[in-house]
Amino acid sequence: MASGMTDVNSKAKKTRKSDNGGYEADSIQVLKGLEAVRRRPAMYIGDISQRGLHHMVYEVVDNSVDEAMAGFCDLILVEIGTDGSVTVTDNGRGIPVEEHSEMKVSALQVVMTTLHAGGKFTHDSYKVSGGLHGVGVSVVNALSEWCWVEVARDGELWRQDYRAGAPTAPAKKIGTRKKSGTRTCFFPDAEVFTTTQFRYSIIASRLRELAFLNAGLRIQLKDLRDGREEEFQYKGGLASFVEYLNENKNVIFKKPIYITRAREDVEVEIAIQYNDGYSESLYSYVNNINTIEGGTHVTGFRTALTRTINSYASKNKLLKKENFTFVGDDSREGLTAVISVKVRDPQFEGQTKTKLGNSEVRGIVESITNEVLGEYFEENPPVARKIVEKLVQAATAREAARKAKELTRRKTALDSAALPGKLADCSSRDPELCEIYIVEGDSAGGSAKQGRDRRFQAILPLKGKILNVEKARIDKILSNNEVTAMITALGTGIKDDFDADKVRYHKVVIMTDADIDGSHIRTLILTFFFRHMRELIDRGHVYIAQPPLFRIRHGKQEHFVYSDEEKDRVMKKMPQTGVSIQRFKGLGEMNPEQLWRTTMDPETRTLLQVTLDDGAEADHLFTTLMGTEIEPRRIFIQENAKYVRNLDI
Repeated sequence: MASGMTDVNSKAKKTRKSDNGGYEADSIQVLKGLEAVRRRPAMYIGDISQRGLHHMVYEVVDNSVDEAMAGFCDLILVEIGTDGSVTVTDNGRGIPVEEHSEMKVSALQVVMTTLHAGGKFTHDSYKVSGGLHGVGVSVVNALSEWCWVEVARDGELWRQDYRAGAPTAPAKKIGTRKKSGTRTCFFPDAEVFTTTQFRYSIIASRLRELAFLNAGLRIQLKDLRDGREEEFQYKGGLASFVEYLNENKNVIFKKPIYITRAREDVEVEIAIQYNDGYSESLYSYVNNINTIEGGTHVTGFRTALTRTINSYASKNKLLKKENFTFVGDDSREGLTAVISVKVRDPQFEGQTKTKLGNSEVRGIVESITNEVLGEYFEENPPVARKIVEKLVQAATAREAARKAKELTRRKTALDSAALPGKLADCSSRDPELCEIYIVEGDSAGGSAKQGRDRRFQAILPLKGKILNVEKARIDKILSNNEVTAMITALGTGIKDDFDADKVRYHKVVIMTDADIDGSHIRTLILTFFFRHMRELIDRGHVYIAQPPLFRIRHGKQEHFVYSDEEKDRVMKKMPQTGVSIQRFKGLGEMNPEQLWRTTMDPETRTLLQVTLDDGAEADHLFTTLMGTEIEPRRIFIQENAKYVRNLDI
């Protein structure tokens, strides 16, 4: 009966004419093994450019860090090879190599070639883990031209080699070794990535961060291409992290406040220190994952911080006004804090899936912060009083800024009549299609207004150098005409009114002159975005225009070039006589048509997207470049002068 039914259905398939355009059951492809990863790599590592390339290193290192968090590893070595490969070695337990009961191959091969395979889905092998999805090392293998792993375990040394994710032979024993551990070496596939050149600085930033987050863990980085090497180890953990962030700032008390306690399988670790600046520098992590969008752990901390300070100030009669209380903005001014929680089953949400959503964590972090910080204040009254004094100054400035904020809030309405008079807006009202050029100077602004495409390009010229927000409180920031013009034009509001979803343009392009003043203005604007509208950077809305440096003419031939190297290449192809070279020092030197053709036309322009590979490192850099301390800036200039290009003398 069943056989007969099958025959009938089979005949019907052959005779019935399909009206589905050929989209039938046989059209469905099942990608086997790691083939899906190679077909759609960005789904697994974010992208196939520089960021995705370096994510490969992090995935391997995270496995070693998980061994450290489990208490089985205290040394990790990362080496960038002369051939462009990366090798990660640890002294953990080593990946199991015995035959897997279900897969009938070595457990090492299962881990390296199967998605969602690992020891992190139950809590038997790892209590908490940063690599929670079990795709990390297998994805690295899949996206590598070649990869090999050596495992030292139970006195034996094993190895397996792979090509494009596939094993070239079964795992085999190659010797003996007393100390256990895992060594993974991979070479990224040039057919997958747009670049395969690893950058030392990017890897070093992540390794430094991991060393801060895992007190005592020793991480070594060696670049065999040029001999550079560093070692990261911080016994102070998060306290050392905060000291690093405040290295070039004036702190109001010397030793960071350190909080650590566990409750209901959630481990909470927090370090706090105030400086005399006006910006908040808060970094949060869950199982070593940087939660750039915050989450319940950050909410719990901030609530407890403000409440505990208010409670102490009220109890000790440190507030002159009756019934006065500090608000969240007050307690965050000049605050540097790092929050790290270890959670068994974290739930992530948000724009980039880096926002903690576990509701129970908020209450745990809040109660622990209340308890430990309250105890600290009682035992260290001089520090507590300095914090209260700092907050009193912040509250005074907040009151002075209230009227300016109200004015700015009213101006952010989409009514074009409320927009800045100097803004030449675009006709489109769809933020996804719109872009705004923040232009240095009225002259360049005039050329940009004439040369732009009015349908989707808006122009906001700025007069002179905007305020250095690194050295200014919010009341002073909101009294600066150029800054308020930017806030109003973008429509996002600022501070507690800030809402990135309200941004009126999805491309915010900074366009300044190609000289020293232009570089300074660009840095001032980037400082503003980093300190007060960082989410626009995180969402990929901020760009830097690339105007040409030179115009080379020979007869009717005209070339616009963007670097000294490109100029030299063009010059080699031209006759030696009758060639004129013009160096553009200002955007205003170009007429509207030239500015459109070289810098604003989406078909021909080059825009650099501003991204944050390491927020903490960027924080440290902005403080060095734009802060009050002169000596760190002098040292930075001396160390980096050799990398300067196009110096305008």
